[in-house]
Amino acid sequence: MAELTTIARPYAEALFQVARQGDVAAWARQIEALAQVAQHPQVRQFADSPKASEDQVVDLVTTAAQLPLAPGVQNFLRTVVANGRLVALPAIAEQFHGLVSAASGVSDAVIYSPYPIEPAPLAEVVSSLEKRFGRKLTASVVLEPELIGGIRVVVGDEVLDTSVKARLERMKVALSA
Repeated sequence: MAELTTIARPYAEALFQVARQGDVAAWARQIEALAQVAQHPQVRQFADSPKASEDQVVDLVTTAAQLPLAPGVQNFLRTVVANGRLVALPAIAEQFHGLVSAASGVSDAVIYSPYPIEPAPLAEVVSSLEKRFGRKLTASVVLEPELIGGIRVVVGDEVLDTSVKARLERMKVALSA
């Protein structure tokens, strides 16, 4: 996984530099659609086949994405396929999304909760998290019943864990020390 991240980084950065000259949001949608297609095992199998030409792979991915691609995105896809990096396309899309978010001052926040959070309380939580992390956040909630209570928030490489499970673990460490 770390290898894919290493491979994806220069592609994502180059793609972002070019995308900034146009409609970044449109490029992001197109790259996300290509990444979804690239995740399918049958597409990867076809791309890895020595019988499949680069043009055939590009045509398959473009057709399966089901949306018109900007010329720059088409060139990007051709480069990725020509270099045999179709498997890295989902990681490229993820890093590209991170660069777009960072440039706009918005970060993704994943809120792990043992129970569903209604929209009104979620808005309050996001508001206080934005103050805590000092930036605008786009939140998504993931259910994780083993937390028992409270929440765990992941923003980039920062983690804020106020769950009951974490508190019990800290108590366990303190009592056994």
